[in-house]
Amino acid sequence: MVREKIRVFTRTLEWKCVESRIDSKRLYYGRFILSPLMKGQADTIGIAMRRVLLGEIEGTCITHVKFEKIPHEYSTIVGIKESVHEILMNLKEIVLRSNLYGTRDASIYFKGPGHVTAQDIILPPSVEIVDNTQHIANVTEPINLCIELQIEKNRGYCIKTLKNFQDGSFPIDTVFMPVRNVNHSIHSYVNGNEKQEILFLEIWTNGSLTPKEALYEASRNLIDLFIPFLHAEEDNFNFENNQHKITLPLFTFHGILAKTKLRKKKKEIALKSIFIDQLELPPRIYNCLKGSNIHTLLELLNNSQEDLLKMEHFRVEDVKYILDILEIEKHFS
Repeated sequence: MVREKIRVFTRTLEWKCVESRIDSKRLYYGRFILSPLMKGQADTIGIAMRRVLLGEIEGTCITHVKFEKIPHEYSTIVGIKESVHEILMNLKEIVLRSNLYGTRDASIYFKGPGHVTAQDIILPPSVEIVDNTQHIANVTEPINLCIELQIEKNRGYCIKTLKNFQDGSFPIDTVFMPVRNVNHSIHSYVNGNEKQEILFLEIWTNGSLTPKEALYEASRNLIDLFIPFLHAEEDNFNFENNQHKITLPLFTFHGILAKTKLRKKKKEIALKSIFIDQLELPPRIYNCLKGSNIHTLLELLNNSQEDLLKMEHFRVEDVKYILDILEIEKHFS
């Protein structure tokens, strides 16, 4: 039994991409394998990864559209072939790539006649269009088409509220999910006296990120979801007789930082494995950091005070709060 346990725990899992292709600007495909896994582990990982890939990955979409003097979405505009509803549906199909946090404004100012496509959208610096040829409208007369847009990064679905928008502003039913589909399959084989498995993951994305990027982000999000269990209080683990308790070692920053003293040679290895989720930051500060793609303590320490203050909604008090928690002010100079 001891010999078997040692063999299991020293087993090294490896993953690789076995197929990758771009079918179109808005359809990327990747196939990955993870092995060797013990019997049952492939299904556990495959189900979890599929749910996270489809439900937890953030995407960027147009969420609101505003026209000038349009009473309802089924109106028609003189000099434009499409109805307002058709234009809204075309805008809904536009795929965006961004690192933005919160919402941003964009616009379309087009002088007809001509063919309006995604390349005619005036975007903020943090946003780019995956397919510039995407159709929006056909302007058949020499008129000006002016549309104000609102862009947002989020996850899952967003269903528009049923209201009568008198100001010409219309919300759009939005699908933020950049991952179009995920399949997982399992290949079982015998290695000596042990049954092992290979997990195959197939990922299709809309082009706003590659399947490899989606797999990386899903893995990070899955880790983030389980981190709170590392902070479990001992009161949650009482036996029935209340006489014996299981005390789990808490994974706290102060203990880790005091023990390692941030030695230069070990700093990067240690801090890459520590996520900002473990800092127990206030939600607003946490969201600002995550919105700026700061996920680990190493990434946080690589930013100066000036860098942090350049983030939207970040204040001087927030920097002081972080310094007080870390007690390593010299690394922010």
